[in-house]
Amino acid sequence: MTRAIDLRVVELLSAKLCHDLISPIAAISNGAELLADEEPEFFRDAVSLVGDSARKASKRLQFYRFAYGFSGGGLAGPPPHQLAAELFEEGAIACDYRAEAQSLPLAQQKLACALLALAGEALPRGGRLCVGVGAGGLEIEGEGEGAGPSPPVRAAMSLAPPPTELTSRTVGGYFAGLLAEALGCRLVVADQPGGFRIAAVVG
Repeated sequence: MTRAIDLRVVELLSAKLCHDLISPIAAISNGAELLADEEPEFFRDAVSLVGDSARKASKRLQFYRFAYGFSGGGLAGPPPHQLAAELFEEGAIACDYRAEAQSLPLAQQKLACALLALAGEALPRGGRLCVGVGAGGLEIEGEGEGAGPSPPVRAAMSLAPPPTELTSRTVGGYFAGLLAEALGCRLVVADQPGGFRIAAVVG
C-alpha cells in the first residue's frame, strides 16, 4: 500500500532535521570566529571545535540521508550499521546492530534507522539499543532510564493522528509508521523491565 504524504509531514520532518543539525553547525561557526584570535591556545581550541563539530554534522547528515531520504536506488555511503554506530558513538547510548539485521533488505534497514532515531530520543539519560530480528521480524530493544516513546509518539507510529495534529516531536514516529506500512507491517511498542521493545509486525 502506498499512502500520499501530506505536505505538513514533509515540513515538520524538515524542521526536525534542521533542529538536530543546528547545534554542530553553530559550533563550527563559533570555532571559525575563534580562529581570528591571535592567541595560540585559542587557535588550537578553535581548530579542535571546528573539526569535532564538522564530523558530528557529517555523521548526522549521512544517517538522516539514509533513514529519511534513501529511495531504494542503491546505497550511497557507509552501510546502515556503520551509520548507526557513528551516530551514537560519542553519546551516552551504545548501539548493537546485530549481524542478522545487517543482512536485511535495505528497505527494512531504512526502517530500522528511522526507529533507532526514535528509540534514541526515548533514552534521554543514555542506555543501550539493539537492532535485531525476532520471530515477527525487525525489532529494536532499548535499555535504560526512560519509559520509551511517549504516548503521542506511539500514536503517531500507528498512523492514528491526522497530519494536521502532528508536531516536530511526533513526525518521526509517523514517518516510521509510513515506512512500516509500505513494507506491509505495523509498529508495536511494548514496555518491558528496564526498557522497551519496538517491533515491525506483519499484517
